[in-house]
Amino acid sequence: MNEKTKRFLLTNQELLKTSQTIRDIYNLTMERNPKMTAMIYFDEAGKLKKISYATFKSMVFTTSSKLAAALSGVPAGTVVALKLKNSQYWPVFFYAILMCGHTPLLINAGLALDNTNNLIKQAKAQAIVTNDEAEFIVPSFRVNDIMNRPTNYSFVPDWADHVIFCSSGTTGDAKMAVYSGKNLCAQILASTDMADTTEDIMYPGKIRNFAMIPFHHIFGFVAVFLWYTFYGKTLVFPSSQSTKDLLYAVKKGKVTHLYSVPLFWDSIAQTVTRTAAMLGPKKSDILEKMIAYNTHKISKDEAGKGASGLVRSIFQKKMLGKHIRFCISGGGYLSPKTASLINGLGYPLYNGYGMTEIGVTSVELSPVVEQRLKGSIGKPLHGVEYKIVPLDGKEGEALTGELLVRSKITHTREYLGGALRRCNYEDGFFHTEDIAEVDELGNYYIKSRIKDTIILANGENVYPDEIEVYFKDVSHVNNCVVLGCKPKGEKEELIALVVEVDNTMKAEDIAQLKKDIKSINETLPNEKKVKKIYIDRRPLPMSNNMKVKRVSVKKGLEEGSDDYLDFEGKKKKVSFEGYDAEKVATMQAKITKIFSEVLLLPEFKIDGDADWGADLSGDSMSYIEMIQEIETQLGVKIPDTLFGVLMTVNDFTKQILDMQGEGKKAE
Repeated sequence: MNEKTKRFLLTNQELLKTSQTIRDIYNLTMERNPKMTAMIYFDEAGKLKKISYATFKSMVFTTSSKLAAALSGVPAGTVVALKLKNSQYWPVFFYAILMCGHTPLLINAGLALDNTNNLIKQAKAQAIVTNDEAEFIVPSFRVNDIMNRPTNYSFVPDWADHVIFCSSGTTGDAKMAVYSGKNLCAQILASTDMADTTEDIMYPGKIRNFAMIPFHHIFGFVAVFLWYTFYGKTLVFPSSQSTKDLLYAVKKGKVTHLYSVPLFWDSIAQTVTRTAAMLGPKKSDILEKMIAYNTHKISKDEAGKGASGLVRSIFQKKMLGKHIRFCISGGGYLSPKTASLINGLGYPLYNGYGMTEIGVTSVELSPVVEQRLKGSIGKPLHGVEYKIVPLDGKEGEALTGELLVRSKITHTREYLGGALRRCNYEDGFFHTEDIAEVDELGNYYIKSRIKDTIILANGENVYPDEIEVYFKDVSHVNNCVVLGCKPKGEKEELIALVVEVDNTMKAEDIAQLKKDIKSINETLPNEKKVKKIYIDRRPLPMSNNMKVKRVSVKKGLEEGSDDYLDFEGKKKKVSFEGYDAEKVATMQAKITKIFSEVLLLPEFKIDGDADWGADLSGDSMSYIEMIQEIETQLGVKIPDTLFGVLMTVNDFTKQILDMQGEGKKAE
């Protein structure tokens, strides 16, 4: 235990002497750290800029005075939406809205207009601060317009004490958690005991936390913004979310703490894997041994050059730089392979846990790499209580079951369907609907969501997250999802895998993709084997927290959507309802002729729904030749993303008619 770090963290006890409002959090944040650097950002030329806490405080006051004037027609004490990307302006406007006496409704900056308006309507917001130029259902105020207003130095703050987080951005009823100042103070106090386990997550020295996770998300808001500004640390903002700008900001900003969702860490792991494949046998072997050595799987002698600090520095220079000291993955399942690769590069990666409704409630803090690689979310933070109850509802001690959480962080009011209501929790425990287990040392592990668990005909429970990890590194697979579904014609729910492929995949890669996936599937235990495999024609649908929307995919599969291509070539026949029959017939004839010429088959043997490979015995090389003939003879350009997806005469007919805008009947 580091006593200096422990004393540093105990400064949060000052909150106990206050009324525990958001204003108290703000005052303590600003008063204790005036000379510290609050934010780092990069201008258009890529030059690093710094903002001190003293300047941050001044910016909040002047912006509040300007915003108050802009919102003069908005009723006092009402909700004002904040829809901005992470930048040096987000913290300023967050506090400015509160200082003006309004409750901020935090909205995803990338949310569509209709969904944004839905959230505004249901939270009864009266205005929105944003950079969007769209027309909203309430008055909108752009950042630059507000900043260009004159400052009113006689402005008197009138603080609000609530923040609204959105757990949904759909067009239906939205669930929005309302957090009070007491809830947020409890969240800060939850960090009290961290120094008992590690000093790396928070210490008195210089910490630069990467502000990549959107602050409208509970993970980004708490684990990056709230905790680290309260303790006077620095937020580093990338100029954009492009890979180039992210890596530039991490290295140039000398980021020490990097928190993100599993999808980000998976992408880093995939980059490492692909880089290793291109290094050649010798360098690839050194990298593998370095990863094995840093995760304590082999000795220093066995690792050879892989144990060298210089070698690790060289590889880190190509990835996230050499300043990273603490990393957290939150918001979803982190695969063991990804955890091993990231930790093996010398970046300590830990698992965390939280939800919109309960805040951040635990994080694995053990400095022992073997413990990190177990995938634990750690033990409940200070003031947080966990309980596991059996799914069958029977009383008694349970090692595996639904995770229940009780703490002062948990919100007590929420908007649901536009109505504000109080939340009543049995014995104060919130039902997370996550399946968890606890080991003999009190460490918790998340297995799955209850609604995502696949229940097989024999009663076996299968957790899809544990299956997905086996397929994430297959060549050309961008993303994948495993779920239980009952496609048409099936009597029982079965395990399905849906893969999203990258734009570099060609027709000749399809066969290898199938082979790779089926080879992996054969190694899985019988109860975890995938029974149906599909290629998603479009990017997989993602939720606000960067998880695949399993419910949406399941619905599409069970309804027989054309978005999903069965690996076995069995798919829904193409419908030409609403198309001009003469134009359809003309295009079918042209494409059938091209099929015939390339395949050396009589045209009468080529049915409109016959698959190029499965039914007509065409191979990948002849497929490419056929595509070239179609493009040349018909004057079209077939997108590479549709190679291997369009497999029949009718597939091509519909696609080309749609591209030419000639398929639909005239109204």
